[in-house]
Amino acid sequence: MIDTHAHLYDEHFTQQWEHAYAEMKQAGIEEVWLPNCDQESWAALWNLYQGNTSFCKPMIGLHPTYVKEDYLLQLAFFEKELANKKVLAIGEIGLDYYWDVSFKEQQIAAFEAQCHWALEHHLWIDVHCRKAYADLLAILKKKEFKDLTGIIHCFSGDAREAKTLVDLGYTLGIGGVLTYKNANLHQDIQDVPLSQLVLETDAPYLSPVPYRGKPNSPAYLGFIAQKLADYREISLLELVDITNQNACALKAYSNFE
Repeated sequence: MIDTHAHLYDEHFTQQWEHAYAEMKQAGIEEVWLPNCDQESWAALWNLYQGNTSFCKPMIGLHPTYVKEDYLLQLAFFEKELANKKVLAIGEIGLDYYWDVSFKEQQIAAFEAQCHWALEHHLWIDVHCRKAYADLLAILKKKEFKDLTGIIHCFSGDAREAKTLVDLGYTLGIGGVLTYKNANLHQDIQDVPLSQLVLETDAPYLSPVPYRGKPNSPAYLGFIAQKLADYREISLLELVDITNQNACALKAYSNFE
């Protein structure tokens, strides 16, 4: 299985890396894709990738909740890094209006700038969106971004938004929320073809049942996969094969091994 979104450079994993790695491999995890947050997290992410190039795949980007007064300096740093480092995608980028909208305009500017990077470098984007789907869709529908593609990480929109994003060519990242008793995610994505879905954990966040409330791990990806297979009434093996193929298509798009 491929976990398309997990923060393995978090201290929760790095302080016990050998144990965590063994646990993930035993659970059948083949690869884990690493979304970046800000300049501070980049060094830890890149170092982890360098020591585990066959298992970890790096993304680069400025997460919307880290867009503050210094966002232009951070963008300048990442743009320089892009000039001499090969990455899988631009991410985790996007919009987040959940806690604070003080930097809403700066978030939009940072997101659009990084979308242009993706086009320039022929990379896809890994998109974080929370309470901001109207603005996200307005941006992605712009003519200048018509050739963009990527993953909508931890999709949390409604069925209409899911259809719009899929019609625009995006893949939806499905994680632990799918296993929550009162979540509507299954209903919202029930018409999305499996060819437009990938699996993720967002570890160490959003643990699936039966680990909800505890730190998440890519080792728990199987619980998400099984739940999605049950909803779609197919075997776990078939579900994993399809979602892995979807992930590999994105990797090929970026020409990343």
